[in-house]
Formats: sequence, structure tokens, C-alpha cells
Amino acid sequence: ELRKQWFEDTKFSLGLDFPNLPYLIDGDVKLTMFTVIMRYLGRKLDMFPEDKDLVRCELLEQNLLDLKIVRLEYIAYDVKFEEKKDELLETLPVRLTEVAEYIGEGPYAMGDKITYVDFITYELLDHVKLFSLSFSRPDHFSDPRITEYMKRIENLPNLKEWFESADCNAKRY
Repeated sequence: ELRKQWFEDTKFSLGLDFPNLPYLIDGDVKLTMFTVIMRYLGRKLDMFPEDKDLVRCELLEQNLLDLKIVRLEYIAYDVKFEEKKDELLETLPVRLTEVAEYIGEGPYAMGDKITYVDFITYELLDHVKLFSLSFSRPDHFSDPRITEYMKRIENLPNLKEWFESADCNAKRY
């Protein structure tokens, strides 16, 4: 029902240049595309990296999007999913270790300052965690750097409040 409503009533009525989900309308600003929205919010909310960290931030962002789109989503929707999932499950620990090493001691991806890429990182790690656990692979999250990083994000005051609320649907992708 919601899908039908989106396609028939809403999608083309919002004045979006490229109608799609997700979208953000903030006054006169109308955006689609996840990364564009995240960058916009980063700038608006002072969560954009310093100039010295911009390239590092963009590199992590694109690595995460590659992992999400090329690895997870591409394989998840492939008709040969059952044949390909084992290869993906075997490569995920390596990719997660790369992310953990890139973030380093943190506490956030760019050091002491939280940036929009931390939220991209958290979302991807959460997707990978759910995917891995659905195939009984908790070992993917045995690296304490990953679990501690996720806890730091989850414990940000506003997010913690939301995760603990009845409105939280974070585990229902």
C-alpha cells in the first residue's frame, strides 16, 4: 500500500529534481540520494570534516558505499545469491578489518570530531552485522574496534534516546 502511494501519489509531486528515496526537504532545499543528503546535513550541522581530513573522509565514504552497493546489495539481489553468499561472507572480515584500521583509535572516523561519515559507517556496519548474523557468522564482529566504534555511535545522546524509544525501527531494514 505504501509503495503504491509513493509511486502513484507522492514521488513526482514533491518538486524533486531526481525523485527517489531517501529524500530530504529542508525549506527551499530539496534533495535525493543518500550521500548528497548526508553531506548536506554534515555541512548544516557542523559535522563536515576539516579541509585537512576531507580526502580521508571521502575515501572512507566511497569505500563504504562500494562495500554496500557492490558487495552487499549486488549479491543480495542476485539470482545466484546462494552461490555467491559464501564468497561474500569470507571477504567481509577482511573489509571490516580495513575499516577498523582506517578509523584507528578514533574515537570517530576522523579522530575527535564526529562527521557525517560516522553515520554512513555506522549504518553500513549495522547492515553487515545483520547480514552476517543471519548466516550465523558472529565472528565478523569479533574485532573490538568495530564493536566499540558502534557502541560510541549508539551512545551519542540523541541516538541513544532514539534507539531506546518505542519509535525505533532500526532493526527492521
